[in-house]
Amino acid sequence: MEPLKVMARPVIRRMLVLGAVAALSMGLAAIAIADTSADTPGTTLGTAAARSGRYFGTAINGSKLGDPAYTTIAGREFDMVTPENEMKLDATEPRQGQFVFTSADRIVDWAVQNGKRVRGHTLVWHSGQPQWLQSLSGSALRQAMVDHINGVMAHYKGRIYAWDVVDEAFADGTGARRDSNFQRTGDDWIEVAFRAARAADPAAKLCYNDYNIENWTWAKTQGVYAMVKDFKQRGVPIDCVGFQSHFAGGSPYDANFRTTLQNFAALGVDVQITELDVQGAPAATYAAVVGDCLAVPRCDGITVWGVRDPDSWRSSDTPLLFDGDGDKKPAYTAVLDALNAAVPGPSPSPAQSPGRSCTATLSAGAKWPDRYSLRVTVTGSDDWVVTMTLPHPEKIIATWNVSATWNPARTVMTARPDGHGNTWGVTIKHHGNRTWPTVSCRAAR
Repeated sequence: MEPLKVMARPVIRRMLVLGAVAALSMGLAAIAIADTSADTPGTTLGTAAARSGRYFGTAINGSKLGDPAYTTIAGREFDMVTPENEMKLDATEPRQGQFVFTSADRIVDWAVQNGKRVRGHTLVWHSGQPQWLQSLSGSALRQAMVDHINGVMAHYKGRIYAWDVVDEAFADGTGARRDSNFQRTGDDWIEVAFRAARAADPAAKLCYNDYNIENWTWAKTQGVYAMVKDFKQRGVPIDCVGFQSHFAGGSPYDANFRTTLQNFAALGVDVQITELDVQGAPAATYAAVVGDCLAVPRCDGITVWGVRDPDSWRSSDTPLLFDGDGDKKPAYTAVLDALNAAVPGPSPSPAQSPGRSCTATLSAGAKWPDRYSLRVTVTGSDDWVVTMTLPHPEKIIATWNVSATWNPARTVMTARPDGHGNTWGVTIKHHGNRTWPTVSCRAAR
């Protein structure tokens, strides 16, 4: 927050008048002041997705942040960022107990400076392990896993929208767990990881992430579904499931992907498409995937795994929305059109905790030439955590009737009750962009 400045009395008097106008207008907001930004088609992937309360993100490779062509596209088009490799275990804890965040921080700082949220990827994975970890087993390995979760999440507490807590723990072609060193510590290791993650950062969404779980008929999909169902029934803190969605010849897109998303969402978790790329980038397939997400209210958003085709881990498949010259491909237009065809809405689906849920809704408040106010109403819980994310270049400048903190760029805010009830307000300096922020709500544990 900026330090409080001493102002001359006429300025203070004018601010008090404006505050009174804001307070009076809050009760009439729904009738007297209507937000029209949601009716305007988005001109980028991020702004088009935001119309329905979703995000559209990309994986970022930190080594390419010095490439202006790369950062121009990433900065313009996407509103969510996932570090491609920089947050994985071997990158963040190369030696036991010695954490290194330089590369990951560079991506997080770039995201914050450009008004974007961050997905954390990934805390626990069978691959990408440093040698010291591979040499451990049993209780020593289990403790090292928990220590790693605590160390990484403590460093980024309050700055990460969602974490892929556990990645790819199920075997291909079967509903069984993968035979990893973590699995050999005991079948409860995934549960332990999620419980440690919830304690480390209660405000972050906690996701299980995997590939080849998009087709509802596949055994691997059913294995993950059974685990998530069990976790929800027993109160294990899982908030979301990530579907990597690397569609290619061996794992093609199938129209029952929508059924898969719907069935997982029905368990009480959010669903996210986390690493999307499609062999050859057919426009029809990309549009179908977007349509599947839009058809499921609890589908938070979509992340493509790379910016341009040469940036992709499978570059020979030309699977992304931008070609090597940075030009938009037909799939880009198909995605943009599908996002803009969605029913507008200022808020995404609510995040839920086991057995408890809440919803945060926005209504318009006072408007001035350079700023506007919104009223936030929380229903479903009296003990909640609301996360608000602003589109670039908007900034949060004030809140009332709530306990709130925000990141240095004033683009992501975390709010909690402060005894004034479940209705509170925020004032936003729009800098020419009057698009409403997105909000999500979690019932606090």
